[in-house]
Amino acid sequence: MTRWLQRAANAVGGGLFLALFVVFIIQIAARFGFNQPLPWTDEAAVVLYIWVILWAAAVMVPEREHVVFDLVWNSVGRRTRQAMQIVGNGLIGGLALVGLPASWDYVHFMAREGTPVLDVPLMWVYLPFVLLMAALVVRSARAIWQAVRGVGLDAELRL
Repeated sequence: MTRWLQRAANAVGGGLFLALFVVFIIQIAARFGFNQPLPWTDEAAVVLYIWVILWAAAVMVPEREHVVFDLVWNSVGRRTRQAMQIVGNGLIGGLALVGLPASWDYVHFMAREGTPVLDVPLMWVYLPFVLLMAALVVRSARAIWQAVRGVGLDAELRL
């Protein structure tokens, strides 16, 4: 089930990126090939870019692939790593959890505003931010649980 969900998330992310690429090509062809810039392509590219970045950060990129600063991590012992993992993820997940309701309220409030050209409600533009916040809470809780169990504390982190 988890593998299927990851494949589905990757397919959505790939589809978003493909749509961004197609819009970008249309934009270049219209602007430089036909000397007729299309305003909707600029807006669609921005919206798709926001979705691609936030979607990928929330559900596609595994934690081990994120950029980390690991000089301190690699220089301390197992117990200190465990404490760092618990405290760090507690802070990140806790802040995301505290900010989640306000983020949802603001994104939901933005439903009354639309993008200038396509008139897409801004709620749909920024909805993946709420997904990212929820993913941070879930990932942090999972990382804390693994740290409590002592999983992944011996491996060195890599950039």
